[in-house]
Amino acid sequence: WIGILVLYTVHKGQFNCPGGGLLHSYLLGLIILLASIICTLSALVYISMQGTISNPGPRKSLPKILYTRLLLCFPEFVWAVVGAVWVSDNSVQCERTVVNGVIGTVIASWIIIVFTILGVVIVFDPLGGKKTFYLPDGVSRNLESSQSGQLLYNVKSSATRVWEKRIRLLCCCIVQDDDHRVAFTSIAELFRNYFSDTDLVPSDIAAGLILLHQEQDKRENCPKEPEEVLCHSPSSLMSEDLDVELENAAHYMLFAAAAYGWPYYVYTNPYTALCKLNGDCCRTRPTDSDIMGSDRHNFHFGSILNITGLQYRDFIHISFHNKIYEIPFFVALDHKKEAIVVAVRGTLSFEDILTDLSADCEDLTLEEVLENGFVHKGITQAANYIYRKLINDGILNQAFTIAPEYKLVIVGHSLGGGTASILAIMLRNSFPTLRCFAFSPPGGLLSKSLADYSKHFIVSIIVGKDLVARLSMPNMEDLKRRIVRIVANCNRPKYQILLRGCWYEVFGGDPDDFPTELDGRSQDALTQPLLAEESLMVHRSPSYNALEEESHLNSPPQYPHLYLPGKIIHIVEESSSRRLCSSDIKYTARWSNETVFSSILISPKMITDHMPDVVLKALNSLSQERGSCLSC
Repeated sequence: WIGILVLYTVHKGQFNCPGGGLLHSYLLGLIILLASIICTLSALVYISMQGTISNPGPRKSLPKILYTRLLLCFPEFVWAVVGAVWVSDNSVQCERTVVNGVIGTVIASWIIIVFTILGVVIVFDPLGGKKTFYLPDGVSRNLESSQSGQLLYNVKSSATRVWEKRIRLLCCCIVQDDDHRVAFTSIAELFRNYFSDTDLVPSDIAAGLILLHQEQDKRENCPKEPEEVLCHSPSSLMSEDLDVELENAAHYMLFAAAAYGWPYYVYTNPYTALCKLNGDCCRTRPTDSDIMGSDRHNFHFGSILNITGLQYRDFIHISFHNKIYEIPFFVALDHKKEAIVVAVRGTLSFEDILTDLSADCEDLTLEEVLENGFVHKGITQAANYIYRKLINDGILNQAFTIAPEYKLVIVGHSLGGGTASILAIMLRNSFPTLRCFAFSPPGGLLSKSLADYSKHFIVSIIVGKDLVARLSMPNMEDLKRRIVRIVANCNRPKYQILLRGCWYEVFGGDPDDFPTELDGRSQDALTQPLLAEESLMVHRSPSYNALEEESHLNSPPQYPHLYLPGKIIHIVEESSSRRLCSSDIKYTARWSNETVFSSILISPKMITDHMPDVVLKALNSLSQERGSCLSC
């Protein structure tokens, strides 16, 4: 607006050129139109800053201003068309500076219009007020039971279709078959169940995560962190066992990282990787029958060779084939540890994400296990795919024919770690000496009975406050409940929470003491939701109620509890620096249990602690430190 105003003022008397009359009207109208839009947006910003997240009263006039801004979109579009017509008119012979200024204005106008449309399409909720029909009391007061049931079914179906369309849009670049359609519907129902009972927008969630992080940091300033308190002191035998397992884990993490192929190799060696891979692409490699899937220019296989240090002849089978529920893996001979290693790749594609999100539970049938349990559906189907390849295609028979005295070791990171764990459970009876190392596996993987059964042959390695290792539907429901409670009862405006939170995350300092409605309330009163909290819950879902102490005894939770596989090694920073940029990090490792990971921790490192290079760095640091201690 300022630029157009300056342009109009400087060239006010120079519109006598051919086409100048239209130009004069266009600029003058644009100045008035943009001034109106700026005033409307300023009013929107000012009013939206009033009140708190759970107190919308001071913002009650916001819809009227929002509709005013919406109405201004029509003249804005008309004026953009007028400007485009004027720019495309070859008979215009005005001063070049003015013409260039108008061209820039027209381009900017169309960019703003396009981004506005895209923004509305992305954030618009087609369900709108239909969410209020989730309230059973409100429905029963107005409708017969059969009508309310049909209405509730229609609303849920609409919500599922909305989420399914969003997922299809995000996955538009992949070929979609029947498996994809089934997965889309399953994931859409999962998202519908999780988000249908809340009235939170993304900025509310961001504010809640900021408040939870600061509240968590206050608790961590205590002498002992609750998550680090063990029920007993580790014995010397456990310490020796831990040293052995850490040394093995550091070795096998190379295989788990190598399964990612060239993306991981280039990420960890940004300056030299491409040169090395270009040198490897023309070298000979195993016959095509040993490799499944595409590996253009031999980049994936070349990266695996460079990371593991193995030779061509050490690989029994390599699969780069990737579909939903079908993930890449390779089988290789590890002569250093005398093992046949099956390495499963983690999440690296849209198909892998769909496998991750297929989080329904299904039974895992094992005749030799006394009590069969539940497992993650998507990861179990991926494990079934690899199991069929290893057994039915004779891959393991071929490997043990070459090295009959070697033991079987299955490894993987993230999705690969979860798949490796379930695959190890499937193969355990056929290979009693089997071992599995699961690096940063998903938290919601195995039921309690299977998790206890897997402690004999699976070791899970978790670094820091890894988010994925704590991901399960009960934990997500707990996080939603905590966000709703802390956001609803904070008395500060949302913009203050976000601004101070960003400062805290970037520059550190002491956590803010945000005043809340929880201050001064008795402990008994805290067990009941506040009015503000109920205003953010469109209805009380079964899973939400299951997290309350009273309802927990009366009704089962909506989602069964699933746990990490095997024995758990938890690696944490000794001198924990919350900031992202910290040098010379020292780690410490200890045996842990699944209860430590029963809650999602908010931290700037909750994502980076999951990355394979961070896990490998931590394991190498511990191995080198313990090796130097032994040599001393």
